Amino acid sequence: MERLVKRYPAEQEIHVVLDNLKTHNNGDINEWLAKHPNVKFHFTPKGSSWINQIETWFGIITRQSIRRGSFKSLAELIRHIENYIDHWNEDAEPFEWTATADQILEKVAMLDRDYVKLVANNYNPK
Repeated sequence: MERLVKRYPAEQEIHVVLDNLKTHNNGDINEWLAKHPNVKFHFTPKGSSWINQIETWFGIITRQSIRRGSFKSLAELIRHIENYIDHWNEDAEPFEWTATADQILEKVAMLDRDYVKLVANNYNPK
């Protein structure tokens, strides 16, 4: 994050999307964020990474650019990704949800219910 922050002027906002791991949300992180008020962390809902649109982006870039590639160094891979992103951004459009909030919440409730059943059915006290 320090390298990222140095690349942009202090007055420019930087938005970072993260999952809800404890390592991304603790006292040290909050202290760091207080020192960098232009950085905003946005956390995906707990247990819902499957609805996280950044995963859609990672899937696209992996399928279209990285998966079958051969890279001699990390620097070459980084250049390749940056070139892909530059090309993508030339005519990029936002991802759009195709499900309503009610449909998403219904699916979350179903997954939660089924997970509880799965755990209950596999619980074998000794």
